[in-house]
Amino acid sequence: MDFREIQKSIKEKNFSPLYILHGEEGYFIDVLVDAFEQNVLDESEKDFNQDIVYGKDAEAISLLSALNSYPLMASKRLVILKEAQNFTNLEALESYFDNPSPTTIFVIAYKYKKLDSRKKYVKSASKNGVVFTSDKVKEERLEEWIMSYMKNKGYTFASKVPSILASSLGNDLSRIVNELNKLDIVLESGTHVTEEHIENNIGISKEYNIFEMKNAVAKRDLAKALKIALYFDSNPKAGDINALIPILFSFFSQIMRIHFAKNKSTASIAAEMKIPPFILTNLMKEKNNYNPKKIAENIEVLYQYDLKGKGVGSTSENREFLMREMLLQIIL
Repeated sequence: MDFREIQKSIKEKNFSPLYILHGEEGYFIDVLVDAFEQNVLDESEKDFNQDIVYGKDAEAISLLSALNSYPLMASKRLVILKEAQNFTNLEALESYFDNPSPTTIFVIAYKYKKLDSRKKYVKSASKNGVVFTSDKVKEERLEEWIMSYMKNKGYTFASKVPSILASSLGNDLSRIVNELNKLDIVLESGTHVTEEHIENNIGISKEYNIFEMKNAVAKRDLAKALKIALYFDSNPKAGDINALIPILFSFFSQIMRIHFAKNKSTASIAAEMKIPPFILTNLMKEKNNYNPKKIAENIEVLYQYDLKGKGVGSTSENREFLMREMLLQIIL
């Protein structure tokens, strides 16, 4: 089952006895765990029938006791093991996974990494319950995800807003959602969100951000790129070389693929690269600013400065100049 299917089944109170929610993206896991807490039991049933245990404090014997207890004045019990990545003895629950109690809903929230699907207990859980893998949203789909989230919240938005958020906040969905929730405090549903709203309420400058830096590089606008780099020197939270390099690597990789695409039609390239057409339209124009040889050289430059940005072969005295040095080599 995918995320939406599990959400739907929870709201419809169509439960499996066992759920393992695991993966690198914590946001989807948190949303599903919250849905279980809100929908399985009524408030009057929770005192005697809901157990929430944290991985670092959990003991297998106590968990098994809770899992095999019968509900009291309710049809179900709910047991949630949160932060299960800190519980080192999931194998001890294997016998329970083979034969889960039909009156207990057991939810395991294992965040920030994946379980080994070859493990016997994972296979048993998959056979007798639901195993959901929470993957990171790929960078090329992140703007689309942000657009969908904002639309569901009732907002319309200026065209640059999703791009600014995606490039400045990265693909940590929990962070993106937390920042967007700041808008709920000051903006009514239906508001048209602008770059000014983002700057005033989230603190991302509409002119000096990672998205505008990427655009300056894409257009080979050295003056603008250096101006933004100077702003970053004074405002490190706005952007730094370690945040910029992955964005530029993705950009140059994408336009290299466009250069060598066999079928040059927009529809074909969008399907092959699995990116929305509105993103591809800009990339098709920007590829003309860099030929394949220059792109290859720039990818090598990014690799070198990725190491320097992490302190390899670079002294603390010149770290503030790294971004400008890199931009000069990439754009000229």
